[in-house]
Amino acid sequence: MLVAVKTLKDPTLVFSQTLKDPTLAARKDFQREAELLTNLQHEHIVKFYGVCVDGDPLIMVFEYMKHGDLNKFLRAHGPDAMILVDGQPLQTNGELGLSQMLHIATQIAAGMMYLASQHFVHRDLATRNCLVGNGLLVKIGDFGMSRDIYSTDYYRVGGHTMLPIRWMPPESIMYRKFTTESDVWSFGVILWEIFTYGKQPWFQLANNEVIECITQGRVLERPRVCPKEVYDIMLGCWQREPQQRLNIKDIQKILYALGKATPVYLDILG
Repeated sequence: MLVAVKTLKDPTLVFSQTLKDPTLAARKDFQREAELLTNLQHEHIVKFYGVCVDGDPLIMVFEYMKHGDLNKFLRAHGPDAMILVDGQPLQTNGELGLSQMLHIATQIAAGMMYLASQHFVHRDLATRNCLVGNGLLVKIGDFGMSRDIYSTDYYRVGGHTMLPIRWMPPESIMYRKFTTESDVWSFGVILWEIFTYGKQPWFQLANNEVIECITQGRVLERPRVCPKEVYDIMLGCWQREPQQRLNIKDIQKILYALGKATPVYLDILG
């Protein structure tokens, strides 16, 4: 059976040298993630099969998702995507349409509804942490391990904490407060990523400028291909007061209804 494995890399590269024992801290984190994943079971959460703690490195075993992470997938199916063969552009991969974007978003919302029902706060929801399988099946995965590949999406705050500030609401940036409502804010950013074919939020700004923007109440602009109804959901996710944000259940309902109005075409994956 084909599976995906995740290994614990050299922890001294990840953790600040000020920690007494970075190896122990990293192992504890790894163990905690494994325990969390054991309890999460849903059709839109990546299946976790188990861990191998015999010797080094420690290994986690997951289901294999054929098309990899959603961010790469979006970029590969955007207007700028080109397949290069021997350095020559060959053809585009086929652009995602509105119906497929809504289909992707609805599945992520369903996974998040489940996480909220389990009182589980993800803290790092972004397209890089979602995975794509056959038939445009999308699942939330990666509970804290994509920091090495997408290092430019994280900002080192206070010495060693790596934070995905471009996906975080003001209260998480300023007070490190993470809740189901801060996950909803991140979902708004995921929607923005989907409708920009995987662009980095605030790509034109440096990290310190992003912090300033978000804490001052500025929000991302409506993507060119994004319908008003979808941008309204984003704005509902980006309310400054956490309790005024849309509820993930309502978001999923709206997306599902919008999706029903536009049939899904799956031929893109040919």
